Amino acid sequence: MINVEQWAEIRRLHRAEGVPIKEISRRLGIARNTVRTALASAEPPNYQRAKRGSVADAFEPEIRKLLREYPRMPATVIAERIGWKNSISTLKNRVAQIRPEYTSVDPVDRLIHEPGQAAQMDLWFPEPRIPVGFGQSMMLPVLVMTLSYSRVFNALMIPSRQAGDLTAGMWSLINNVGAVPKSLIWDRESAIGGKGKVTEAAAAFAGTLATRIILAPPRDPEFKGQTERNNQFLETSFLPGRKFASPQDFNKQLIEWLPVANARTVRSIQGRPIDRLPTDLAAMTVLPPMPPVTGFSHRVRISRDYYVRLDRNDYSVHPSMIGRLVDFTLTMDRVIGVCDQQVVADHPRCWAKHQVITDPEHVQVAATLRSAFNRLRRTAAENVRGEVVESRQLSEYDRIFGLNDHDFRGDPS
Repeated sequence: MINVEQWAEIRRLHRAEGVPIKEISRRLGIARNTVRTALASAEPPNYQRAKRGSVADAFEPEIRKLLREYPRMPATVIAERIGWKNSISTLKNRVAQIRPEYTSVDPVDRLIHEPGQAAQMDLWFPEPRIPVGFGQSMMLPVLVMTLSYSRVFNALMIPSRQAGDLTAGMWSLINNVGAVPKSLIWDRESAIGGKGKVTEAAAAFAGTLATRIILAPPRDPEFKGQTERNNQFLETSFLPGRKFASPQDFNKQLIEWLPVANARTVRSIQGRPIDRLPTDLAAMTVLPPMPPVTGFSHRVRISRDYYVRLDRNDYSVHPSMIGRLVDFTLTMDRVIGVCDQQVVADHPRCWAKHQVITDPEHVQVAATLRSAFNRLRRTAAENVRGEVVESRQLSEYDRIFGLNDHDFRGDPS
């Protein structure tokens, strides 16, 4: 069974590059029927076999420490420095896997940007704290996407840097563009590839869009320098003189300003990004027929306290769901709970933290259910108090059991 990364690569090769099934099978060493199954599946595979441990696992921090300072150090020298006593082949294989993360990158190839090939993604953290309600203000991330060829860029403030919000933000920006770049270039953002490997959530997102995520080498800001420069452009050209009442107000002002920014002349391309956009779009992959899975999904059993904690806030649920399992979906705007295809909770998502979000209807229903329960309890208590317990004389029990007074006296003789 293939894993999520293989599934994503198969879909990318076939849909974005037009590689035949036979060639994909040859390249990846996977049976043709497996390739066909992956292409027919709109969802990533759920099962992934757990990796077996290796004797090199315990030595990996020391290996990385040496490669960080000396990227070209031979594996035999590394073995001496870390006191390696096992098979040198095992160490060489592990070093070969890790070394590309620390070796230098040739920048010449990265400066040639073909239409539709890539979009650079980054997070920008504007200094002004944005009011998010309940008397709170927060420094929130802004997801910035720059198309490498046309230099058109788009941006959106999101609630957090968690995987669910990042994928939702990416889908919003890509959907607004109207086509899918063949590569999404990211740095080592923890929810995307903080450990040097694309996370499962990011790989599933990329596979659904038939694209791929490329992680920038460590300590190499020029790998995605275009979007880094756009972050600075936002800092100096968008922020000054502006005030924001909420994240929604921030995004509204940003959406109104972006067409002006993309219509400016960019010296590196000797033209306007908006004029190069049609060429960029023509080389991209079409949007998928079904949107990718984004946001957060949770299944929670509702307790007597008919609230559920999601992303640091408590949201009310219809009290009739107490004791039942409810599936919750968090988007950037809504928190929705569903049970048996029925919506039992629907709230605007709170961007603040440690708040209680209540639907007044849920409180009324809870009061009605509580009153009905108390009436039943009082009725049961009154019935118990009203019961008449029949009593008998002790002599009646003697008669029933055939006992006489002399049975309890001693022999008179």
